[in-house]
Amino acid sequence: MSDLVIGVGNALRGDDGVGPWVAEALAARGLPAQVHGGDGVGLIDLFERHARLVLVDASHSGAAAGTVTELDALAGPLPAAFFHYSTHNFGLAEAVETARALDMLPAALTVHAIEGADFAAGQGLSPEVARAAEALVARLAAG
Repeated sequence: MSDLVIGVGNALRGDDGVGPWVAEALAARGLPAQVHGGDGVGLIDLFERHARLVLVDASHSGAAAGTVTELDALAGPLPAAFFHYSTHNFGLAEAVETARALDMLPAALTVHAIEGADFAAGQGLSPEVARAAEALVARLAAG
C-alpha cells in the first residue's frame, strides 16, 4: 500500500469513528495513514498535497450496517446522501465535488464508505461496523 489513507470522522460519535479507527489501525502497522476530523476544507488541502489518496468514512445510505462501498471519486460525483449524517454541512462529498469543480482532485482518489448503524455520542463501533473495519484494514494493508 503506497497511497495515503485518510480516516474521516469523529471517534466520539459511534460508527462515525470507523474512518479514524481504520487509519489508526493502519498507522499502527507502520503504513501511511492519518485521521481527519471531517471538515471538507481540510480535505481539499490534503487533495492539493497528495497525488494518491484513499478516504475511509462512515456512510448512512440505508444499506445493511457494515456494508462497504468502494467509490472511485474521479469517475464521477459521489452520492452526497451517503455522508449526510454528521455534524459537518461541508463534508467529504462536498469537498470532493468542490475540488472537482476547481480542478484540484488528486491523480487517484478512492473512497471506502462503511455503512454505520449507530452515530450516538460516546458510543464505540457497532459489531457489524467493527468487523467491516477489520476486513478493510486487512485488505488495504495487503495492498
